[in-house]
Amino acid sequence: MFRRAPLAHASCEISAGHWSHATRGTTVEPMNGTIGLLHPGQMGSSIGAAAASNGHRVIWCSEDRSAATRARAERDGLTDVHRLEQLVVQSEVIVSVCPPSAAAQVADSVASLGFTGLYMDANAIAPQTARGIAVRVQQAGASFVDGGIVGPPVRTRGATLLYVSGARAAQVARIFEDSALEAHVLGAEPGEASAVKMAFAAWTKGNSALLLAVRALAHAEGATTGLLHAWSRLAPDLQARSEATAKSTAPKAWRFVGEMEEIAGTFAAAGLPAGFHEAAAEIYARLADFKDRETAVTLEEALARLWRRGS
Repeated sequence: MFRRAPLAHASCEISAGHWSHATRGTTVEPMNGTIGLLHPGQMGSSIGAAAASNGHRVIWCSEDRSAATRARAERDGLTDVHRLEQLVVQSEVIVSVCPPSAAAQVADSVASLGFTGLYMDANAIAPQTARGIAVRVQQAGASFVDGGIVGPPVRTRGATLLYVSGARAAQVARIFEDSALEAHVLGAEPGEASAVKMAFAAWTKGNSALLLAVRALAHAEGATTGLLHAWSRLAPDLQARSEATAKSTAPKAWRFVGEMEEIAGTFAAAGLPAGFHEAAAEIYARLADFKDRETAVTLEEALARLWRRGS
């Protein structure tokens, strides 16, 4: 079982099937400085709020951001410094939480401005993507920590986990100590935390895509009544789950396309078939038009977008 990050540098040792933390004899430097957050979407803003709850100053830059993002950041007590240049100058630590497709570009933008602090990429990216970003960040003079977020936005203690790996991972974990976000140190290598994220999301979001695809198939073949009868007898929770999945997932599906592509790449790099998650990316791409819709998406609406006769 994972233990919370200790107050000293941690290395993870396996003993009797459990993870334990061993100190290396030096105290972790306190992280009392300013934390820069890129960018406060629903997840990112909640992570900023968790850091702020521990007394850290959390800043962000509003340039080119939406009114909804500005309102969210203000509610969570984040300080707007307006421009990326100011965020880089003022931050001791920078945390990147953005769509997977933008992760490398965001890191390059920070590196190009001469950031030499600690950079944590907490995006849903493949381990090989994380390692590539680490190289570029470190070449520019910064330290790198790989982060993998599992769970919903951070609002309830114990519901969201942050896995971190890298030479300074324990220092990042200290930022969130005793906050609503549980941080766990995995090891010293970039890519380890991202691998956990990829494996977890491969099941959760991949499973949701499969469930919607199954409903679309039954709809296309006129077999919905029979499928629901079979489910009622043998898997009675699946009808309600499929309806709830359409409602909860469709407005966020546009964000999951890149994540599924990163997961497919992770599988391929490990010598495993990538096709399932490539298909999941297509499922979510067909639902992308529901982006940020405020009214509930019904299963029937989702199926209409998924089912393309003759495609």
